Amino acid sequence: MLQPVHVAHKSLADYTHLVGRDVIDEIRALAEPLKGLRVVHVSSTAFGGGVSELLYTLVPLMRDVGLECDWNVIYGQDEFFHATKQLHNALQGDPQDLSEDQWAIWHGYNEMNAEQLPGDIDICFVHDPQPAALMRLADDKARGWLWRCHIDLSSPNPATIERLLPFVRDYPHSVFHLRDYVPTGMRGQVHIVPPAIDPLTLKNMALSPDDAAFVCQQFGVDVDRPLLVQVSRFDPWKDPLGVIDAYRLAKESVPELQLALVGSMASDDPEGWEYFNATLSHADADDDVKILNNFNGVGAIEVNAFQAQADVVIQKSIREGFGLTVTEALWKGKPFIGGNAGGIPLQVRDGETGFLVDSPHSCGRRCVELLADPGLGRRLGRAGKEHARRNFLTPRYLRDYLRIFSAMADQA
Repeated sequence: MLQPVHVAHKSLADYTHLVGRDVIDEIRALAEPLKGLRVVHVSSTAFGGGVSELLYTLVPLMRDVGLECDWNVIYGQDEFFHATKQLHNALQGDPQDLSEDQWAIWHGYNEMNAEQLPGDIDICFVHDPQPAALMRLADDKARGWLWRCHIDLSSPNPATIERLLPFVRDYPHSVFHLRDYVPTGMRGQVHIVPPAIDPLTLKNMALSPDDAAFVCQQFGVDVDRPLLVQVSRFDPWKDPLGVIDAYRLAKESVPELQLALVGSMASDDPEGWEYFNATLSHADADDDVKILNNFNGVGAIEVNAFQAQADVVIQKSIREGFGLTVTEALWKGKPFIGGNAGGIPLQVRDGETGFLVDSPHSCGRRCVELLADPGLGRRLGRAGKEHARRNFLTPRYLRDYLRIFSAMADQA
């Protein structure tokens, strides 16, 4: 059975002081003719990744402006999520395609979920490749269909994208983070909408320095010594092993340096534990490397505290759909170093709002530079926070979707 996800109430008015009344008024005007529109979001998990974080804010705000909005999570067992993890990796460039059995598993679970999808939907909003076959299998259950791709499709495995494309190319509307991610052959209307963070969540609200320090101390961090932090899933594309290498290079110049790798384990990522253990092994029992996840008691407040306490925040991804953890760090005004990949350069203007790097060596060198020059870090942090405020906060994200819904309503 599809699992409904329950979300808390949110009010758009609460964001006025952050984005300005003009933006809020524009959103209300866009929403007025859409009131009563039935929108159903479909995703693969309710926790542990950027998609779920986005929906925990987007769904209640869509309700607040008058839409009848629900969120359902598809049914899947381990065999399905192993197949879809390989699908995710292959679409981001892994040379290994799914086996025929894995493709059959993916299709079979899509058939099961298509049968359970409720009918009489105005817009069925399908997220990512896991449930991407739903429109082809249950076209009659919704008057409008929208596929949202949250991953980097700029250089997919050719065999994988060829196999997936027939299931996604005919969506009347599709949404990608960047134009470079749009695969050749999409037939419907393509929209470019970068994601955004909710500045009012526990993860992004302002923490006092004392509170941030207190939380980090509970995990063994010496708050009187410099700290590097990366927050991300334990995944080869996030390159935590490369971050450890960068830390070791920086530690040669800054012997008192510490590193925290903070992540969450998601239900649709069965390989996560394998890579978590690989990361532990690579750290080689270094007491100054803290490797933590949600099973160690790390939740939203703890992530916030580590980002706030960090002297430098890193996201050294080698593939990255967008990188909400980048936005989170910028919003906190922290000196930032990111991999020159995917959606990170959209947020980080090299030398203006942070630094972009291509290797552990360059990452380590930039860490040393920022630790040696706090004034530079503060300048980059201030510019990054303003860049995030103008471009990557939730109300802008909601506004972009309301514009798409308006276009869909006009075409109905």
